[in-house]
Amino acid sequence: MSTYFPHERLDAYRRACSVARRVRATPFPRGDAPLKDQAKRAADSVVLNLAEGVGRAGKDRQRHFRIAIGSAAEASAVFDLVDLPGGAESQAELRRVAAMLRKLR
Repeated sequence: MSTYFPHERLDAYRRACSVARRVRATPFPRGDAPLKDQAKRAADSVVLNLAEGVGRAGKDRQRHFRIAIGSAAEASAVFDLVDLPGGAESQAELRRVAAMLRKLR
């Protein structure tokens, strides 16, 4: 019998992981390395804060989810600054993840 962490069963978590992996695999234009680093850190933050928040309760849980929502917005903003392949799809996924997180509170 397999056991899972609670966050592993959430669609929001799987979607956030997908975006984080996509950001890492996306080639950024020359000169935009700082934005790629920021996008990676923000996308990773969504995944990590979502996972940690699911394991918490009360205000601590809400705090982790708020941070994850903010990080999703930050990662999405990078796609506004740099025209990247799959950027619109990544933004749509991040918006969906943020909406799911708002309902988890």
